[in-house]
Amino acid sequence: MANNSSLVDGGYLLYPINDRVIIVLVLVMFFLVINFVLLITFFKNECFGTATRYVLFAVTLLSDSLILFLTNLLLFLTYFHVNVQVWLCIIVSAVILLYFTVTPVTLTAMTLECYVAICMPLRHGELCSTHNTVHSILIIHGISSITCIVILTMFFASASPGLYVEYTICSVEVFILYRWQDHIRLSIRQLYFFVMFIIIVFCYVKIMKAAKAASGENKKLKMKGLRTVVLHGFQLLLCLISLWCPLIESVALQISFKLYMDIRYYNYILFSIAPRCLSPLIYGLRDEKFFHALKFEVQDNLFPS
Repeated sequence: MANNSSLVDGGYLLYPINDRVIIVLVLVMFFLVINFVLLITFFKNECFGTATRYVLFAVTLLSDSLILFLTNLLLFLTYFHVNVQVWLCIIVSAVILLYFTVTPVTLTAMTLECYVAICMPLRHGELCSTHNTVHSILIIHGISSITCIVILTMFFASASPGLYVEYTICSVEVFILYRWQDHIRLSIRQLYFFVMFIIIVFCYVKIMKAAKAASGENKKLKMKGLRTVVLHGFQLLLCLISLWCPLIESVALQISFKLYMDIRYYNYILFSIAPRCLSPLIYGLRDEKFFHALKFEVQDNLFPS
């Protein structure tokens, strides 16, 4: 276990860089690089920009990358006890609150696109046009911003003017000044959980029925779509479980601070990092068209002619 020094207010404070910090840093950097390569592949191939599923895939990559970077930044600021002014923490935390929700909402939209492609193929071109895709992205951000707007409104209504220039350890919990605010936040997240869960189950049942009724190559295609929905469902389940994490962590904090820190660490790994690492697998590697473009991009950069 290596020791590193941090200079704070002219004096050195020693904080050991333990294996947990190293694991998080390696995971985040690894998947940020993968997401970057996938995004380059997306933007270099015009054909992906006209397909709804790939555009939504790019949205999840951008959202996941932003979340991984910002949450990892806050993790290190907290670990090294670096205080920032509340107004700056509000800006960073507001972005995290927004894009923390954008990913599961986008995954739900991708599941609906898969449902339309398999169960309503004749209307897929109309419903999933480029024009409608742009509208979908705006709707996704609008729906995702509800939690952020409600939490910010409650905070601004309750906070004193002098609070904004104070220094604090930055976390999303800085918005929670009273217990009732936490209850409202959890209630909104459970509503998200319920609605998205219903949509996933609905799409799964419909696609499963279509797959059973199909035959030959059509059946094979629909079974692949069914597996994609299952993977989306698993990824979305991890994202939705993360909505329950603050409640679990608050209970753990009442029992033991060490237990609280342990649970918070594993929650971050399992329900924040893990689901955001599945996007490259589901659409970046499983999708034949995107995989070939990615393979060509990697070969072109590693072995230029």
